[in-house]
Amino acid sequence: MQGYRFTDFVPPDTENESTFDSLWNIFRELLLITSGDPNEALSWLTNLDKQYGISTEGYGIGDFIEDLKKQGLLRDDPADGKLKITAKTESTFRKSALEEIFGKLRKSGHGSHKTFVTGQGDEKSVDMRDFQFGDSPDNIAMTDSIRNAQINNGLGEFSLTERDLEVVDNEYKTQTSTVLMIDISHSMILYGEDRITPAKKVAMALSELILKKYKKDTLDVIVFGNDAWQIEIKDLPYLSVGPYHTNTVAGLELAMDILRKRKNQNKQIFMITDGKPTCMKVGIKYYKNSFGLDPKILKKTMNLAASCRKLNIPITTFMIASDPYLKQFVKDFTAANNGNAYYSDLQGLGNIVFEDFKKNRRKNYRW
Repeated sequence: MQGYRFTDFVPPDTENESTFDSLWNIFRELLLITSGDPNEALSWLTNLDKQYGISTEGYGIGDFIEDLKKQGLLRDDPADGKLKITAKTESTFRKSALEEIFGKLRKSGHGSHKTFVTGQGDEKSVDMRDFQFGDSPDNIAMTDSIRNAQINNGLGEFSLTERDLEVVDNEYKTQTSTVLMIDISHSMILYGEDRITPAKKVAMALSELILKKYKKDTLDVIVFGNDAWQIEIKDLPYLSVGPYHTNTVAGLELAMDILRKRKNQNKQIFMITDGKPTCMKVGIKYYKNSFGLDPKILKKTMNLAASCRKLNIPITTFMIASDPYLKQFVKDFTAANNGNAYYSDLQGLGNIVFEDFKKNRRKNYRW
């Protein structure tokens, strides 16, 4: 019999957590919400402390600020005297997002993606084959080759010929180029729902995953509103939405331009959005329609999805919405690209990204 088993909730043990750690966990979340502004985040933290008594008599918010500076997580900006976060803080963001969304990943060497083909790759396998012209001498299995020479030519007078040689096959490891598109239109914070903060967490976790586990891969992050532009991974904490429409066309065009320059054979696009395309540029003017799926905008968007399909660039769309009207658009868009689509609430977004990220990267290529 299938069903649900309910148990008592046991909160995590925080008795051994220091006051600094407690404040840091809250402060880190506030930094993301305030787009990396430590001054605003500290103001919020101070108000929370007044209301809930987070700090202690022996350790206050002032002590916390000084410790952040000592640990290199905050610095004073000599230009205006305000506090700024550091590169160490940005790195900490990515690591904490990775642990929160993906869990603690086990290291596996240099990190790359296995395929089911062999040849002149970069990791030795257990398979042997006959020597072929062009094989590296480093791959010759000397013990097996000498044994073959003794069997083929006898023990009386040792002779090693090309037909005796065996080499160890190497496994190919795929490299993947990924473009992550993040919607920063105004709807990402409409109706009291903060959708941009979870999107930023996913982007930071993906970047940390690639930097640590898949070092040979590339990840480019672009944002799209009225226009689309590329941002650095280090700038993810500072990302904020604007009074923008949703120019999905510009985002896809920029993503395709980036991937054309990548030499990797495996390419893919991830798009995190909560709405339909409402804008595109025609010449130097913007064509906008926020009241439905405009046929003119829709046709251009679908054409780009089909173009990506011809270039073997799958698009995985993560729709943070439950509107059936929007779901139909995503269904049609996915069919045009032959890609993938997921509908998720904000809490489940990270796990879905991780599962699909791994699936898209493990491909069986025929040579």
